Amino acid sequence: MYYDPYMYSWQYQYPYYGNAQMNHHGRQPIYGAFPGEVGHANGFNGFRSSNGHISLRDYGPNPFVININEATKQNDTFRTALWTGEHLQVTLMSIDVGEDIGLEMHPNVDQFLRIEQGQGIVRMGKNKNNLNFERNVYDDSAIIIPAGTWHNLTNTGNTPLKLYSIYAPPNHPFGTVHVTKADAMAAEEGHGNGNTNVFGKTPDEWVKHTEFLVNEGLEDVKRGINATHILQEFILMGVLVGKGYSPEKAYETVEEWERTGESKLLQQSKNM
Repeated sequence: MYYDPYMYSWQYQYPYYGNAQMNHHGRQPIYGAFPGEVGHANGFNGFRSSNGHISLRDYGPNPFVININEATKQNDTFRTALWTGEHLQVTLMSIDVGEDIGLEMHPNVDQFLRIEQGQGIVRMGKNKNNLNFERNVYDDSAIIIPAGTWHNLTNTGNTPLKLYSIYAPPNHPFGTVHVTKADAMAAEEGHGNGNTNVFGKTPDEWVKHTEFLVNEGLEDVKRGINATHILQEFILMGVLVGKGYSPEKAYETVEEWERTGESKLLQQSKNM
């Protein structure tokens, strides 16, 4: 498959600090998901809009630092994905007075909740009809929900309950935004716009979402690349999209596996 090493060169412009002593006590740089988004730890200038607010959107799966307390309190949506990677996801939530998250259970996902504003009551149990674990929660409360546990969180205060949630592995599609609880229920129950809804998108929305990969595959056909290699690469890209990668990021990743020899099987099939 054709590979342009400069197509996504910005992805490699951010330094990674690993196993190095960090003794800087001044303003720390912040590295975000897109070029030019560099701020400082006490200002977050790179993530602020003209009105001074943090830009709340999905910054995964790139290295990222943000004031999570400030971001959580600023969020006014029922759910907004802040960072989605391959193995975990961070979402921001705001629960209106008297409302709840909704009784739910994630069979294969562990979940961590942290309250940043307000108060509520959390109930959990192995059976949806017997939530025998009950605790009052407040600012700074941390809630751990093991996979397979039924749970619900209700706002019992007189202000919106602001919290962030960590899912491992991710539980929502990359870039998820549910403005209201009704939006979340429609997306998760498959009733959005009267169409079948899979992980927040209708079938036609998924087709449009992956159009980039379809066009790249057609270009490979024109170049005469063998069908086995094309199928291998684009099925792999589809798997990565299902894991939360954007189509462009999935394309870049698989191309890199082939180009660097990280996948010897891809190199072999290309030369068949």
